[in-house]
Amino acid sequence: MRRLLALLAKELADLRQNPAVFAPAALTGVMSLLLPFFVAIIVPAWTGERLSDSSDFQVAVEMYRNQASTRDLEPEAAIQAWIFQQFLVLMVLTPVAGAMSVAAYSVIGEKQARTLEPLLATPLTTLELLSAKVLGALLPAVGLTFACFALYLAGVAVLALPGVFWILLTPRSLATLFLLGPLAALAALQLAVCVSSRVNDVRSAQQIGALVILPIAALLVAQLFGSLQLTVPVLLILAVILLAINGLLMWVGTVLFDRESILTRWR
Repeated sequence: MRRLLALLAKELADLRQNPAVFAPAALTGVMSLLLPFFVAIIVPAWTGERLSDSSDFQVAVEMYRNQASTRDLEPEAAIQAWIFQQFLVLMVLTPVAGAMSVAAYSVIGEKQARTLEPLLATPLTTLELLSAKVLGALLPAVGLTFACFALYLAGVAVLALPGVFWILLTPRSLATLFLLGPLAALAALQLAVCVSSRVNDVRSAQQIGALVILPIAALLVAQLFGSLQLTVPVLLILAVILLAINGLLMWVGTVLFDRESILTRWR
């Protein structure tokens, strides 16, 4: 445990010295914050037309009238609540983007800087080494998610109609962000680490890790078109699937991260 914590501290120190690695995650976070406010607040204020006057959002109004926790919302507030809740899935992409960038850099950056050899020569086990790199990427990414969600809540509290704020604190919303997000980020960074042990190009590792974004984007599209509702049971099923995938990826990563070949055959 002491060796793991020491290596984790080193990973976080390296990240502080290279903040540009986190730029893709920061950009994703900004987009995930701005887009729902643009749709729900800025466009209606600019055009002078309420969202509830559009027939395109009647499905959202009817859906929220059938739920006890949102039945008292006025139509405009119900539509705003629907928009802000649906776009929480987009915010899940923030930790995924952060995880891919940091995880790929933590392996490939050290290979390029020739600082990986000393680590591989230490008594660290492969599991300890991978765990430190996983945590070194996951913790900043999850921290970014917390910060983005805090700004999201503050913006909704100030700009949205009364009652919309509390919709973002339901079990469904919190599970989407703080259960689905970290598990998806963990899968993305483990994919990036697996690929990083075989390539010397950070972009290649990030592109493979981006495969995790595709099913998340599909969830967003399915929600927007009403073909899928991310209820708490559905989220729990997705969490179990992601846990199984993460377990498999950890095993694959341990096998691929061979100390002898990583710096000879694959460099």
